[in-house]
Amino acid sequence: MSYSREDQAVARLYADALEAHGFSVWWDAALRSGEAFDEAIETALRAAKAVVVLWSPRSVTSRWVRAEATLADRNKTLAPVIIEPCERPIMFELTQTADLSHWKGASDDPAWLSLLDEMRRFVGVRDAPRPAVPAAPPHRAPDARPSILVLPLINMSGDPEQEYFSDGVSEDIITDLGRVSALSVVSRTTAFSYKGKTIAPGQLATALGITHILEGSVRKSGARIRITAQLFDAVRDTQLWAERFDRTLDDIFAIQEEISQAIVGALKLKLAPAERQAIEQRQTASAEAYELYLLARQFSRTGSERLKPLIVRICQRAVALDPDFGQAWAQIANAEAEAYQRNVEGMSYEHALHAAERAAAVSPDLAEAHAAMAEVLLRGPLMDFAGGESYVATALRLDPDCYDAHLCAGYQTLGLKRWDDSVRHFEAAIALDPVAFRPAGMVIQVYKALGDQQSVIAAARRCLTRCERILATEPDHGSALGFLVTALVELGDVDRARDWVRRAMLFDPDNMRLHYNLACGLAGLGDAEAACDLLDDIIDKVSASWLLWIETDNSLDLIRDDPRFIAIVERGKARFADSDADPAADAPPMNASA
Repeated sequence: MSYSREDQAVARLYADALEAHGFSVWWDAALRSGEAFDEAIETALRAAKAVVVLWSPRSVTSRWVRAEATLADRNKTLAPVIIEPCERPIMFELTQTADLSHWKGASDDPAWLSLLDEMRRFVGVRDAPRPAVPAAPPHRAPDARPSILVLPLINMSGDPEQEYFSDGVSEDIITDLGRVSALSVVSRTTAFSYKGKTIAPGQLATALGITHILEGSVRKSGARIRITAQLFDAVRDTQLWAERFDRTLDDIFAIQEEISQAIVGALKLKLAPAERQAIEQRQTASAEAYELYLLARQFSRTGSERLKPLIVRICQRAVALDPDFGQAWAQIANAEAEAYQRNVEGMSYEHALHAAERAAAVSPDLAEAHAAMAEVLLRGPLMDFAGGESYVATALRLDPDCYDAHLCAGYQTLGLKRWDDSVRHFEAAIALDPVAFRPAGMVIQVYKALGDQQSVIAAARRCLTRCERILATEPDHGSALGFLVTALVELGDVDRARDWVRRAMLFDPDNMRLHYNLACGLAGLGDAEAACDLLDDIIDKVSASWLLWIETDNSLDLIRDDPRFIAIVERGKARFADSDADPAADAPPMNASA
């Protein structure tokens, strides 16, 4: 995507929207400083299947944008878009150009949909389906309720590591307001897609159909916190209410409640007694336990598998402070179950199961608690795919938008080879979390099993984008490395895939699960020799149940008949042939990058 540096905010809107539809977008503001037309840009331009040029009064005068547009036109990859009324350079006046000067992000705008169709034509793929997000009825009556977008509170602490806290407070306010039946609340997923962006309230009102916006900031220093909040009429861009709270961390729940109550009052809404009680109800009364849980949850969402024991340790401290903190127990169950599956010392199936049972006992109405039960059964000794389905069903009944439940259901149905159900749940998880890399990578394997190559390509592009973001700051992130190689293989970028295999082995050489994932990626290339080299390194260390999975994993199908692969598997089986070892003593990896 080519744009003027002054249009960076608009360019980000387009990039995010295109990536949400499965496209991989190359753009970098750091290279827009008037530098020479360097090798990196030229390489990207020549490799791109489509070059989106954003025309504005600024970009038409930029010789860099004009040069990029000229090269794209020569390569027949030019897809120009007018983002602001302007006179295009004369040589492009006769080029068909999409006019989106009015577009502010509305997903159903005809001009935007037309551009998407043009991008699909250029790139040769269609969207990965989003069956978990049902289409609105064509003639649905307009919602008369006031509607609100809670923008993520800005972290003003001066410490980027405190981002987990401001994000957690934002999510809880969204949850609280979502309990008010007289108010329509924009989802967390959509709200967080605007994090860090500066967009006029009027533009947000038009794009999302909202009437009000809540914005603010969090400053945390030791035990002191300062939270500011402002409620705006989005259409008129006028402030309706504002407040600053200077308190201690122990008052965090009271502040959240006061903000929710103030919004209800400002909008002149009436709360039912049950709704008032729901807003006042908290999973824990301990502010310290709450803060620890938010930190662990952030690690769980974005961290590598190496952080699972740390998540367990953090949440064990949280439940020591509050033994009835269901969310913390659920986090322990999820993290310890996965760590146990990878044979991490000190992690046990029994402890994970106890934590899940404890979560469900103290918080029977908590969706994440039931999802944790399913997760533990899934990663346990018997790798029970079907046994956890009832728990997932309960979780989704309690909260249809429970990310953990959809992710677990995706794994369950993959193991049961119910491919359509697996796609539905993985795509739901992807839609619920715009940065989650795990479901984005897993769904590639499911589309491949379905033989839907177009969706494989679209899903691989989406996964690649998400993994690249993670690896830019955490280059030894084992799970992201595995998914990245899988995506590159499916996109046909063979040289880059092999480069990343070598890099991954250097960054995390002792990660058996990564070895297996990389072997699956190489198997996708049909490179039986390289895949077997990796499997040969781990076959004498894996459990018997891991061997059972190797025999059924469709990621290895291309090399399954290779004599060396057969010999490696037989060697692994021989370790257990004359022993009393339980074949289900340890759980195998879920698949090529679980």
